[in-house]
Amino acid sequence: MLWLTRIWTAGLLCILGACQTPSGTLVHLDATGRCTERICVDGSAELTASTHWTTCPASPMRLPFVKGRNEIQRVAYSQPAESNPAELPLLTDSQLTLATLEQLTLENHPTLAQGRAQLDGARGNWLQVGLPPNPVVGYSGQQLGSAGLAEQQGVFVGQEFVTGGKRRLDRQIAAWKIQRAERKLQALRMRVLTDVRVAYYDVLIAQRRRELIVDLVRVSEHGVHLAEALFQGGEVSEADPLRALLEADKTEILLQNTINQYLESWRQLAAAVGRPDMTVQQLEGELTPQALKGSWQDVLQRMLTDNPEIAVAQAEVEAVRWGMRRACAEVVPNVDVEAVVQDDRATGSSNSNLQVTFPLPLLNRNQGGIRKARAEVVAAERALDRLALDLQVRLAAAYQRYQSAENQVQRYSKSDGIISNSRRTLDVLKAGYQAEEFGVLDLLTAQRNYVQTNLDYLNSLQQMSTSTMEIRGLLSSGSLSE
Repeated sequence: MLWLTRIWTAGLLCILGACQTPSGTLVHLDATGRCTERICVDGSAELTASTHWTTCPASPMRLPFVKGRNEIQRVAYSQPAESNPAELPLLTDSQLTLATLEQLTLENHPTLAQGRAQLDGARGNWLQVGLPPNPVVGYSGQQLGSAGLAEQQGVFVGQEFVTGGKRRLDRQIAAWKIQRAERKLQALRMRVLTDVRVAYYDVLIAQRRRELIVDLVRVSEHGVHLAEALFQGGEVSEADPLRALLEADKTEILLQNTINQYLESWRQLAAAVGRPDMTVQQLEGELTPQALKGSWQDVLQRMLTDNPEIAVAQAEVEAVRWGMRRACAEVVPNVDVEAVVQDDRATGSSNSNLQVTFPLPLLNRNQGGIRKARAEVVAAERALDRLALDLQVRLAAAYQRYQSAENQVQRYSKSDGIISNSRRTLDVLKAGYQAEEFGVLDLLTAQRNYVQTNLDYLNSLQQMSTSTMEIRGLLSSGSLSE
């Protein structure tokens, strides 16, 4: 068991930086996404991070120096391992903010262009339905086979007069369809912005997660070199470098998976912005969104009052109500008037005719059309009620996710929370290890738990940011699904 204790000690020294070389850092996130402490690794493995990670003033944490290993550690750290830069996405020097991404979205998203085109079409329909019928002009000829003795030739003008206020009612229907198109455009705008905000926080979290895993990879790579040095010095058996290599391989897999997740999040963000060819860039911003204000009833009331989907459904109800009035007005017949002026060869004079016609609504009084219009009113009103219930169900699920995630974030980030207790456990075990009260296995387990705690904290932040953006966006999302 002596060799096992030694290799655990060597790995711990590598991870916590007991060597006397310049130190790198493993970072810990607080509630705002800024680091609050650093765990020493090797200075040659410095991570290029965002401003929230590079301004941490805390000093590195070191394990008590272990005698008899200094030379082996010095040899191991003289050959630092380097991550393959080709595995990381290429980043530009510029940093994108959420406000910049939102502006790009409003300028480039095809869904918004589609909504504006539909609105323009609704306005054109309003113009068209209010126009009167065109007059009819034609030639009239009678007795054309009388060899010019009794021919009657002339011109006529006809006009259909729309009665019953049908054109006015058509314009009312079209006006509400314009309202519906305008509110739908507002809904589309909220959808695309919500999608961008959710995708933005996903990339921001993936960016932080990648930075943390990069540090872990470098720690594991130094562990391999240190285990090899201990083996060459006869301190451990051949199994120990193999175990260290196995752990390093697992960490490399984790890094590659993290990079893949980061690239997936970035591609989704680029598509949400409407710029699928957008170059991968570093994002700037706070990890933790502002908490929601108000109680469940306040959030629900705002959802039912301000949600653009509700506004669209309300405009549809008004449109079909005017449609029912239009169906009732269809019973009033239109009037056709025709005037004819012609030359009568038989009498050598001119004459004129006037004809007024309209259908008698005896058999067809648009009974079926009226019944259909009334049914459409009922269907639209019930659809509005259904939408309100559906929003409440969706909000209940989103609000539960938000409350659970907020609770987790608070439990992680408060002064006596999970992250703080994990750090205290690490400090206690470090002091106990120095006093030979705890074994190296206990200390390494605490170190792994501390790192995993930070990753779990990031996951909670992601869940909280997603649910917060969805609720603030009034559950309007999925701008590319139509």
